[in-house]
Amino acid sequence: MIRINLLPHRAEKRQARQVQFIALSVISVVLGAMLVGVVQVAISTEISYQERRNAYLKQETAVLDKQIAEINKLREQTQALLARKNVVETLQSTRSDVVHLLDQMLRILPDGVYLKTLKQTGNRINLVGYAQSNARVSTLMRAIEDSPWLDSPSLVEVHASGTGAARISEFTLNFNLTKPQVAVSTPPKPVVKPAGAQN
Repeated sequence: MIRINLLPHRAEKRQARQVQFIALSVISVVLGAMLVGVVQVAISTEISYQERRNAYLKQETAVLDKQIAEINKLREQTQALLARKNVVETLQSTRSDVVHLLDQMLRILPDGVYLKTLKQTGNRINLVGYAQSNARVSTLMRAIEDSPWLDSPSLVEVHASGTGAARISEFTLNFNLTKPQVAVSTPPKPVVKPAGAQN
């Protein structure tokens, strides 16, 4: 007996298309999941690489910070040593100034003038003393101007002090301690005799 398939041809095609659509959908989902997985792995790899780089940079930054702190410490020590060196050089260059100051004061101090205090601040000298008269203070100021180690005297104040018959003047005087200019002597030039000249 002959069998005849009476199913419509369109239904078979529709069923085949549905199977094909389902298969393509499954393949698309699988490919999409694979693509997402690959992208996720790539992003995770980049993140871990960047985290390693960040950790390395933090480590190197900590090393550099330590080195910078050591450099700053060395710089401060250098500045302190330079300051000490400058103080020592200043003391070395001015150690004889006090001797010259006292020597000049002994030389120029006129009779009738007595010193009470003598204070030095840098090159500035502050002198407080007693004088029997104002003329003796003027004589002291002229002697300071004529001294090679002292200059620029300026009288701050003069006022009478003492009781009874002994009336004296107390005065305050400022002046500078300077170093005299030493004249540099140049050696004599040799005499050049013309050629053919005899001694």
